[in-house]
Amino acid sequence: MAMRLNENLDDNGEMHEINVTPFIDVMLVLLIIFMVAAPLATVDVKVNLPASSSQPQPRPEKPVYLTVKADKSMFLGNEPVTDGNMVAEITALTEGKKDTTIFFRADKTVDYETIMRVMDTLHQAGYLKIGLVGEETVKAQ
Repeated sequence: MAMRLNENLDDNGEMHEINVTPFIDVMLVLLIIFMVAAPLATVDVKVNLPASSSQPQPRPEKPVYLTVKADKSMFLGNEPVTDGNMVAEITALTEGKKDTTIFFRADKTVDYETIMRVMDTLHQAGYLKIGLVGEETVKAQ
């Protein structure tokens, strides 16, 4: 005659143990979502930025980055653009909202003339909010 002992049951036959399987399922789904979404939130164009010691400003939800690399090639986010289609691409990306801040990143070896030409093109297109992006430096204390 076999006897079954179950210490997790009370007198009414109710189980007092937490079922963690649904919790693990939810955590795995969240992990997958974050693993997919994290790379999309960064800009992958490598550029050597000059350093700045000013206080960093908060970033908007969906920043628009315009990057000029050392070879003077331009990128809007991660997509390459040219002088001819830059304004059209920015207008499409910002949905025509001219008050959108354009975050301008340029390699420190890019000449001043190229930087001013790009900024002048943005200004003529009506984008007056241009944020210059630089590397953050740690202040010695």
